Amino acid sequence: MIFRLAAAGLFLALLGPVVVVLRGDPVDRAAGLQMAGVILTLLLLALAQAFGPAAFQDLALTLGVMSFGGGLVFARFLERWL
Repeated sequence: MIFRLAAAGLFLALLGPVVVVLRGDPVDRAAGLQMAGVILTLLLLALAQAFGPAAFQDLALTLGVMSFGGGLVFARFLERWL
């Protein structure tokens, strides 16, 4: 039960970075992308604990690694326009 409440809270916390990614300037978008990746990873881990499948844990860990790489690629492309 507690993990479901944590997942709901993390989902609400995800709304802030999504707004920043959609409306911010490019530097703020990069920060919002990194924050959204961290929150989404925690959200998937909370859902894995709440509902049980180990595949959610694997997905969360993969997302954590991939979001770091995605942030680096975004920063590389951002470097061209600044």
